[in-house]
Amino acid sequence: MSPFPALSDKQTLEEGAVLAPRFDANGLVTCVTTEADSGEVLMVAHMNEEALRRSIETGEAWYWSRSRQELWHKGETSGQIQTIVEMRVDCDQDAVWIRVKVAGDGGCCHTGRRSCFYRVQPLGGAAPSPLRIG
Repeated sequence: MSPFPALSDKQTLEEGAVLAPRFDANGLVTCVTTEADSGEVLMVAHMNEEALRRSIETGEAWYWSRSRQELWHKGETSGQIQTIVEMRVDCDQDAVWIRVKVAGDGGCCHTGRRSCFYRVQPLGGAAPSPLRIG
C-alpha cells in the first residue's frame, strides 16, 4: 500500500498540507536538485514512490534511474551523498525540489562536473560561444 494518498479534490491537492504526489504514467515525479547554500541547480532527476519515500525517511536523496531501471542512492558509489536540507513540492504535486548539501568532492554530474547544467545556449541570434562552462 502506498504511503501517499491520491487526492481528487483540487483545493485539497493544491492548498492542503497532505503530501499526495501525482506520479506520471511511468510512476515518476521530476525532482530538481539545487545546492542548499548557493542555490545552484545541480541536477534534474526522477523519483518513483520508493525513492521519494526513502528520501523522506533517510534525509538523503534517492532517485529512480530511467536508464538503468533501478533505485539509485545518489553518492553510494561516488561519495557524493546528497543530504537534504529542504524538500518542497510544487502546486499540483507533480514535481519535487530538494535543496541539498553534497558530500565528497561536491560534484553531482557523472561527467565529473559540479552541476549537470554546464552548457550555455546562446539566445536571440547571439553569436555562438563555447557551450561548456565550469
